[in-house]
Amino acid sequence: MAKIVFALNQSLDGFVDHDHPAFQPDPVLFRHFIDDVSGLAGCLYGRRMYETMRYWDGDHFEWDAPEREYAAAWQSKPKWVVSRTLKTVSPNASLIEGDLAAAIRGLKAQHEGEIEVAGSELAHSLTELGLVDEYRLYLHPVVLGRGKPFFAGPRPPLRLVASDRIGENVIRLTYVPV
Repeated sequence: MAKIVFALNQSLDGFVDHDHPAFQPDPVLFRHFIDDVSGLAGCLYGRRMYETMRYWDGDHFEWDAPEREYAAAWQSKPKWVVSRTLKTVSPNASLIEGDLAAAIRGLKAQHEGEIEVAGSELAHSLTELGLVDEYRLYLHPVVLGRGKPFFAGPRPPLRLVASDRIGENVIRLTYVPV
């Protein structure tokens, strides 16, 4: 049975903003993300995060070798997109429509390993349904003061199970629901 993992970069004050320069990964963190994506059973996205990640569907001449490696790993993974507005998605992606809880339980039953969910609103919906098995917060040493919060709403009590320094400036905190 697959495990649903919510993993996302965040500022010290709890906000996500992937366009902010402070969230650009150093080489060690980028290698970590390549290895992470390579090991996933698949990726689960809300519409906005999926549209951001579709960048990796391309083939950009300016990419260096690690970026090409990340793109290849990401392209190879099945992706599921939760959206009420999208009608089509790229190759190797499927739209999830209808009963979200039943769809995610089905994905968990059909797959082994980790399915990573990205997008705080989708993660909030899955948290309310009791379907997030693990939370991974990649803390960056920046205070944004405002923006989209990592946690879009209340969550169950959490227990810290791991903390890891990745690269020069990032700490990954791993929590599970109690």
